[in-house]
Amino acid sequence: MNHKFQEVDLMKRTLTSVLVAGALFSLAGAPAVAAVTDKDIENDAKSTGDVLSWGLGTQGQRYSPLAKINTKNVKDLVPVWSFSFGGEKQRGQESQPVIHNGRMFVTGSYSRLFALDAKTGKKLWKYEHRLPDGIMPCCDVVNRGAALYDNLVIFATLDAQLVALDQGSGKVVWKEKIDEYSAGYSATAAPIIAKGLVLTGVSGGEFGVIGRVEALDAKTGKMVWVRPTVEGHMGMKDGKENGVSGTTNATWPGDLWKTGGAATWLGGTYDPETGLAYFGTGNPAPWNSALRPGDNLYSCSTVAIDVATGKIVWHFQGTPNDGWDYDGVNEFVTFKSKDGKHLGGKADRNGFFYVLDAKSGKFQKGFPFVKKITWATGLDENGRPKFDPANRPGDPAKSADGKKGTSVFSAPSFLGGKNQMPMAYSPDTGYFYVPANEWGMEIWNEPVTYKKGAAYLGAGFTIKTLDSKEIGGDYIGAMRAIDPATGKIVWEVKNNAPLWGGVMTTKGGLVFWGTPEGYLKAADAKTGKEVWSFQTGSGVVAPPISWEQDGEQYIGVASGWGGAVPLWGGDVAKKVNYLNQGGSMWVFKLHKSGK
Repeated sequence: MNHKFQEVDLMKRTLTSVLVAGALFSLAGAPAVAAVTDKDIENDAKSTGDVLSWGLGTQGQRYSPLAKINTKNVKDLVPVWSFSFGGEKQRGQESQPVIHNGRMFVTGSYSRLFALDAKTGKKLWKYEHRLPDGIMPCCDVVNRGAALYDNLVIFATLDAQLVALDQGSGKVVWKEKIDEYSAGYSATAAPIIAKGLVLTGVSGGEFGVIGRVEALDAKTGKMVWVRPTVEGHMGMKDGKENGVSGTTNATWPGDLWKTGGAATWLGGTYDPETGLAYFGTGNPAPWNSALRPGDNLYSCSTVAIDVATGKIVWHFQGTPNDGWDYDGVNEFVTFKSKDGKHLGGKADRNGFFYVLDAKSGKFQKGFPFVKKITWATGLDENGRPKFDPANRPGDPAKSADGKKGTSVFSAPSFLGGKNQMPMAYSPDTGYFYVPANEWGMEIWNEPVTYKKGAAYLGAGFTIKTLDSKEIGGDYIGAMRAIDPATGKIVWEVKNNAPLWGGVMTTKGGLVFWGTPEGYLKAADAKTGKEVWSFQTGSGVVAPPISWEQDGEQYIGVASGWGGAVPLWGGDVAKKVNYLNQGGSMWVFKLHKSGK
């Protein structure tokens, strides 16, 4: 049996990078920059003068140890500067900026990257990736951010490439193709750095791609290892075979594993204490679950990969034999419990919050973080869902005409109890802060066959709002503080439109998040009382950051409405079609009178 990838023979894959002589240089007149080291990255969550990683630290807690802006003076927070991403390329802006040596590096829609003076907003340089015709991003032309290492800033592009630029000049140092965009591959995640390796995933689960995690040498772009996230596919390390993922056909019927999906499109987290990288995996392909009986590993799962070996140490599957597009890509955030256990939390698209042992993956606790879940009645002692068979979309082969299976109304919708918008964790309160959504969908299955580069769904759907009586009010979004020890929702702030931007919490006792209506908001982390807001002019679908410069604390967030909701949102998209697109970066600090 051929265990090689269908689209890429990694044994023959060669480095396409062109290393410029003296590549880590700056153009004449550009200031030299101090190199970002592995030690810097591992200390990112504790340092205050920079933001080196997606997640404000590779663990993804999105907690800032800064407290100069706090519950007492946040009312004095004012805008310092705003920078327009420009042109007609607005669309969704989901990027989390990174900061180093007084420079901000922020990606924009259509695979652009801007280097800005973090204090003034002055543009230092711009890189605009030349995208070919025929790219196939499923859910808007977004990008979620860059990674910093050595003198490089590294980001992924919509035509499935990784590009490394010199931080000082914007000059391309290396460029590496991830896969063929014509086969449905794309890349939107922010890479992370672990032990000198760039860790990234792939997008394209709706096109029958093969999900995987790749590790490249950050300085050169050379492939080190690759780990497929669909059973039956061979991993690689240093150009040699490194073991098949799982057992071929153990949880997949026939040849469907060859186009199995499970895309790792949100990227991952990394915990230096465990040495593991944690990546969530997306839906199995096709959506029509009647075609693929079995658990369909490693789809809709969290996989923990040993960064040194490129092998899966453990996995936990939230939605076996997924029939609702409940991608399990959401971030796995590691933390220490009050009794000292090393745990991880995940708010899954399927509506359940999971607490797992970070070292072994053993299930500790699971509970709903949304008000209405119909596809399962709960979780068993191992965290496996107790399915409601009546809420699975029907098999079209059993219908009268063979064209459409029985339609069901399911909650949450396939856009999830939580989607791409990352949550935050505060070691001060012990709470997770989760941007949740309450919605449902009509969904049905249809016949489908795989065709390279074509949509591979086998389902139809319409997203709908829920009855206000079922969820306790007329709203969709809700910022929720969740205690992982008890499973209780401690407080919530409801929002009319679905929340689609990430969260940050701080030592100053604050939680920051954005809304599609355009507001960046702050609330008391303990009580949920709103204490500040600012209208950015377009919907906020990105996560905020904070850093310190010249003795002052800054808050930053990208603004620009877009993403999956206006494209796939059905009745909900119609409800929020008044929202305006945009594309800008906003930065705030305390007014001089604030103390």
